[in-house]
Amino acid sequence: MIVVIDGPAGSGKSSTARAVAHELNIQYLDSGALYRAVTYLFLKSEQSLPKFFESLYSAQLTFKFDNEFQVILNGEVITEAIRDPMVSLHVSGIAAIAKVREFINAIMKKAVQHDVYIADGRDLGTAVFPNAKCKFFMIADLETRAKRRFLELKNLKKDVSYSSVLKSIKNRDKSDYNRKISPLKKTKDSLLINTTNLTKRACFLKIK
Repeated sequence: MIVVIDGPAGSGKSSTARAVAHELNIQYLDSGALYRAVTYLFLKSEQSLPKFFESLYSAQLTFKFDNEFQVILNGEVITEAIRDPMVSLHVSGIAAIAKVREFINAIMKKAVQHDVYIADGRDLGTAVFPNAKCKFFMIADLETRAKRRFLELKNLKKDVSYSSVLKSIKNRDKSDYNRKISPLKKTKDSLLINTTNLTKRACFLKIK
């Protein structure tokens, strides 16, 4: 069984999904972290697409949820590295590539064949798990989302400014909503949750 939460960056979907996973003792799948992982691989490939695709098809990308969502690329835990601002800058472009989406989707579909999962992303309810029995779509205003992401990065000791985070999220929104392949959109059978004025606890109770 899979429960999916889609929505734009900073809408609260990841923190809510993690909270539900902990509370209900089920598995958590962070699709965004997987796209960040392949973007990290792209940067390691000197931003060369031929080198990147060669590395991608031979990559061993795995994950595990043990209190926190951990991403492992070719035996190396890169959970913290994928939150680097350079990864954030490039992830939209890499995530829009059809071959990359096929690669990540295959990993996710294989993972959820067993056990109960809650997952967050941008096209889970539309393209990856259209038959999911429970679908949610979270939104929040731009400034609220930027503030959340800024505080998250500061807690990770990242040297960023609020203005740069705001600009990054604006660009990410434009890319996510307008890309030709699997754009971000709400499905008819998804429950809409506006988290602008909701606490983390309130978001959790909406899902639970």
